[in-house]
Amino acid sequence: MSSQFSSNRSSYVFTSESVAEGHPDKVCDQISDAIVDAFLEANPQARVAAECLATTNTIVIAGETRGADDITKAQIEKIARDKVREIGYLQDGFHADNLDVYVHLHQQSADIAMGVDAAENKDEGAGDQGIMFGFACNETKEFMPAPIHLSHRILLNLSRARHSGEAKGLGPDAKSQVSLLYENGKPVRATSIVVSTQHAAGLNQKQVRELVRPYVMAALPDKSWMCSENELYVNPTGQFVIGGPDGDCGLTGRKIIVDTYGGAAPHGGGAFSGKDPTKVDRSAAYMARYLAKNVVAAGLADRCTIQLSYAIGVSKPISFYVSTGGTGTVDEAKLEKHLQQMVNLTPRGIREHLKLNRPIYARTAAYGHFGREPDATGGFSWEKLDLAQALRDHFGVKTKTAVSSVA
Repeated sequence: MSSQFSSNRSSYVFTSESVAEGHPDKVCDQISDAIVDAFLEANPQARVAAECLATTNTIVIAGETRGADDITKAQIEKIARDKVREIGYLQDGFHADNLDVYVHLHQQSADIAMGVDAAENKDEGAGDQGIMFGFACNETKEFMPAPIHLSHRILLNLSRARHSGEAKGLGPDAKSQVSLLYENGKPVRATSIVVSTQHAAGLNQKQVRELVRPYVMAALPDKSWMCSENELYVNPTGQFVIGGPDGDCGLTGRKIIVDTYGGAAPHGGGAFSGKDPTKVDRSAAYMARYLAKNVVAAGLADRCTIQLSYAIGVSKPISFYVSTGGTGTVDEAKLEKHLQQMVNLTPRGIREHLKLNRPIYARTAAYGHFGREPDATGGFSWEKLDLAQALRDHFGVKTKTAVSSVA
């Protein structure tokens, strides 16, 4: 049984959605994380909380920073314009060169800094209170729930085709939604797929459907996974020419379920983008995913949910909880104890173990923070499987976990 929702039912339909890099909220997430990267590149110990709002030809950036005071408002403005251009917005209502960009970043609160900073008698504390969750399952080789994995893949296919020029007439703004049928707890096929994509004026709904359909098919494991034609909904409103922040206001941090597990696992409520790694909303969620993924990869469970909680200014976690949803091969209490011995779960310990004080965040801000490949410059370090063998050895597991057929 591999799904978060399969413990009491063997057959059901579950749905997740994704949004493209041109979605208004994702535009804001990417600008916020590009600002985080700029500060960390200037000073790996910088503190950043950068929020962004985007609407018709307007971007507003606000928040708190500390530790790279020579970064100017002009540099921040350039970061925003460059990101908008990279995404592909050169349209009348949202144009990289014609935007009004307002920068309202100020110094981090001294009260927060006092609680978070290390001192003679205390280690660095958490940047805020909160709860964070990590999840992994064996539905895909990326150890992600299949509906969100396929939703991301559809939009990635469309994005690559748009940027390469292979698919003419697609715009940056897009959303996808995949509903999968589960039988005996395993995903077997799509029951419906929804894709809404911005497009050039003059293309009708039928033309957009024919343009999109091959990229939907290419995202699926094979053609048997495709839903019936009358359950493939492409631009169901009929037209989607006005898109991006010109069509709908965007805000940093509004797509937290898209960023994580598509609703197939709990979420602590804190957004990731725009925050440096001293903020446990981000770093502890990454650590929880890292541990959960290694547990499943080690063959100790078909799925694993991990919760961490922190108090502002306190270094040690307030709680640490592991659930394998009845799929585990080892006692959960013993697993909890051993995982806490394997890694240091203080904010400093997490940052050092995953090497998070690097400019690696802009790449996370679209198409999910999880289920991605670790890269040579340190990005997605929380996706590594470097604990799996040690877990197998400790608990006497002989084989790796099997994954489902979702490639």
